[in-house]
Amino acid sequence: MRKDLGKQPALFPMPVLMVAAYDEKGTVQIMNAAWGMICDMDKIALFIDEDHATTKAIRATKAFTVSLADKDHMDVADYFGIATGNKVPDKFARSGYHQEKSAHVNAPVITEFPVTIECELAEITETENLHAVVGRIINVSAEETVLSENGKVDPVKLNALIFDQFQNGYYVASEKVGKAWNAGAGLMKN
Repeated sequence: MRKDLGKQPALFPMPVLMVAAYDEKGTVQIMNAAWGMICDMDKIALFIDEDHATTKAIRATKAFTVSLADKDHMDVADYFGIATGNKVPDKFARSGYHQEKSAHVNAPVITEFPVTIECELAEITETENLHAVVGRIINVSAEETVLSENGKVDPVKLNALIFDQFQNGYYVASEKVGKAWNAGAGLMKN
């Protein structure tokens, strides 16, 4: 029997994304954002509020990075979601983490996170119901430890965090259970 749970953001899994940009003073602004996704082969959309210090930095510098948070760095990833750069001006410095400027865009690569998407700002869409930051993907960099033999990111090695909005938990995907564009191919014969 189904039970009504009321109105809630009931989508699982959600990525745990570390969005980072330099502000006008060159300070790293970083936030934890679960509401983001690929929206084209070379674009990513982040559904983040305009009042975030990170959003303001993206507007100012027209570039940002999106790193995939992983299990080994869960505590700091969570901190980046708890603390706000609007009230904690040295938020990134307090984490003890490190950054280096991307070779491809004017934005920081947080070296502790194993996969980073480097983006130029494509547009910011604002409507009554939506505030979306869209980035054009210029480069993806990854630590070799999370790559498979074919040179692509291996999700099992990555241990990327997944956010659960039902219970406010973090999980990792640790098992491949099928192959996309193949698991349902048998039904095409019907």
